[in-house]
Amino acid sequence: MSASRDAGGRVVVVDYQGGNLASAARALQEAAARGGIGAEIMVSADPATVRAADRIVLPGQGAFADCAQGLRSVPGLHDAIQAATTAGTPFLGICVGMQLMAERGLEHGETPGFGWIRGEIARMHVPGLRLPQMGWNELVFTPGAHPLTDGLAAGDHGYFVHSYALQGHDPDELVASTRYGGEVPALVARGSRAGTQFHVEKSQRVGLRILANFLRWDPVA
Repeated sequence: MSASRDAGGRVVVVDYQGGNLASAARALQEAAARGGIGAEIMVSADPATVRAADRIVLPGQGAFADCAQGLRSVPGLHDAIQAATTAGTPFLGICVGMQLMAERGLEHGETPGFGWIRGEIARMHVPGLRLPQMGWNELVFTPGAHPLTDGLAAGDHGYFVHSYALQGHDPDELVASTRYGGEVPALVARGSRAGTQFHVEKSQRVGLRILANFLRWDPVA
């Protein structure tokens, strides 16, 4: 069994031109400060830095295919994330960063994802509703079911901006969902890897709480 993991540590926000880097880093710093968590937050595209991180955050906005290509365009970066998280380094994907955890994306053609969770990222079917889904939506989850939702309550909301979503998911990997023309996966987790479809860095109190929970998260505890 792996050794237990201290809170905080070296937290790397992966830089692959995927967007939201600065805002994600600022939100992590704010979450650490509010939670009294000693964490060094850095933005980096260096594979060695990613491999040595205590926690990895992968933001993302835009199209799945573009983000996947951006990640693979930095030599060694994709493999570094894969190796570190396989070894148990806690990982948090945000928006497209969460979508990249899936088996594949169908935006602008079919593009492989990391394959860490079951399902594919496909255009949402929401008759009578606008796309992208944009704005605050209620999170539906079972309190206490996962450490990342610690301190959240029924009725809490996250801020969403997306037209594509995870489909064909494994119910055991679903931590929280929302409703927009049907159930939409909002927070997924498997092992030491987790992701939010909503933008935690824009979700104010709720987002900061989830980020603080991530900074404290010890998947092997």
